[in-house]
Amino acid sequence: MNSLQKQVRHSALLLAALLGLSQCKKKDPSPEAQLPPATQTGANTIGCLVNGKAWTPQGNNGSSNYTVSYDPNFRLGTLNIAAYRYANSQAKQEALGVFSDSLLPSTGIYRLQTLGHHGAGYVNGPSNCTYYSTDATTHCRGELVITRLDRVNGIISGTFAFTLAKPGCDTVRVTNGRFDKRL
Repeated sequence: MNSLQKQVRHSALLLAALLGLSQCKKKDPSPEAQLPPATQTGANTIGCLVNGKAWTPQGNNGSSNYTVSYDPNFRLGTLNIAAYRYANSQAKQEALGVFSDSLLPSTGIYRLQTLGHHGAGYVNGPSNCTYYSTDATTHCRGELVITRLDRVNGIISGTFAFTLAKPGCDTVRVTNGRFDKRL
């Protein structure tokens, strides 16, 4: 191969590489990658997948968009986790919550169910559907796992997953849920 052929070949390879690179599209991160990490440090985070899409608190209506309350003395220990977001420009609020009474004063696994001591709720403002496991028309099944309950340092952390179904509304599947909060 003479030098002109080498130059043409080199230029053709360089052009092909540049064309190949220009066709690359930036991949969107997976829904799981859009969630906060599952920590146990009091990071004040919450996130989950709702029907496979990343869900984290967003927006503000004048009050905190993520709260956790824990009372070790009321009803044998109660926990309430609540978060909301404004999903679109129409200001339709979505909210989710997990609650428990009869909570052990340490880590543990709790079964979320309809009309039980441990349950969940979801308000889907855009579709006007509300799901509360305290309502007999909503079917709830899931799990709340407390991975850290540190009353000395004021930290509670855990994971959750649940399914809510109600006549006339789409089924809501919440997976990969995690929360980490300073009390």
